[in-house]
Amino acid sequence: MNNKEILGHIDHTLLQATSTWEQIKVICEDAIRFGTASVCIPPTFVERVHKAYPELNICTVIGFPLGYHTTYVKTEEALEAVRNGANEIDMVVNLGDVKEGRFEKVTQEIAALKAAAGSRILKVIIETCYLTEEEKIRLCHCVTDAKADFIKTSTGFGSDGAKMEDILLFKRNIGSCVKIKAAGGVKSREDLEGFLLAGCDRIGTSSAVKLLQGETAEEY
Repeated sequence: MNNKEILGHIDHTLLQATSTWEQIKVICEDAIRFGTASVCIPPTFVERVHKAYPELNICTVIGFPLGYHTTYVKTEEALEAVRNGANEIDMVVNLGDVKEGRFEKVTQEIAALKAAAGSRILKVIIETCYLTEEEKIRLCHCVTDAKADFIKTSTGFGSDGAKMEDILLFKRNIGSCVKIKAAGGVKSREDLEGFLLAGCDRIGTSSAVKLLQGETAEEY
């Protein structure tokens, strides 16, 4: 798998709370230069990036990183992101609802966010590090039933990131129209290739360009 093929699956990501416009510009220019699938940035930068780099595919995050915003707030946040130029939405599920077994409510919320996203891509972050295997399986069904486009492992801000066993679990339990995004803890070229070969369509990382240039990875 060559560098161009790998980079075409990367959501080039910068989501730190202290992110500045100068830093955001760097990842946008990297994304254009290296042909990444998208840039994944905080919602406050979406409109500015859309105006400065209209050719870029912009992804942003909703209910991030903890997921406990109300459905109304998440929906309004998604609608604003779309108005501002986002083409992809990465939402965080309400983990409290998951832990209480309220999976119908989780499905309804995902469906509401998909309605807000419309024809744009919706990725659902389930934060695997906090879940049991049964909860992960149930969330595969929630994401499928709500007609989201992707299931995503992690925010990158939890206690752990993407694990191969979770990718394989997803593959066994998601519907045929749902794709997989791995995020967090991607620290080597081998990680990038391994997740893609295992069935991921996207990888969220700030480190792909550095990794493919032989530099040291950083957490995002």
